[in-house]
Amino acid sequence: MPSYSKNEVVLVRYPFSALSGGKVRPAVIVNAPHVSQDVFLVPLTSRTAPLLAGEFVLAQWAATGLHVPTAVKRGLYTVHETFLLKRVGRLTPTDAEQLEHALRAWLGLQ
Repeated sequence: MPSYSKNEVVLVRYPFSALSGGKVRPAVIVNAPHVSQDVFLVPLTSRTAPLLAGEFVLAQWAATGLHVPTAVKRGLYTVHETFLLKRVGRLTPTDAEQLEHALRAWLGLQ
């Protein structure tokens, strides 16, 4: 199994709740290295408005390997790494710092 690291942008196959299929969407790995094959993800979207508190448009989305302006969406998912299809890129330090701040706010860790 490939190893993924924090702040990598990946394509993930999100299963539908009825497990009848799924959609491929971008996401950011947000967990620190660990031995589990599960990873924590924050979803990304091309819908950049309206945004909820703490959601933001990546300042350097193109440098991350994305093709369109992309926003970080409020959400935290756990998936098995077999659902990860491809590495797209890596968040820039500026965007990674903003995501870290947003996660702390969403989880009440400030």
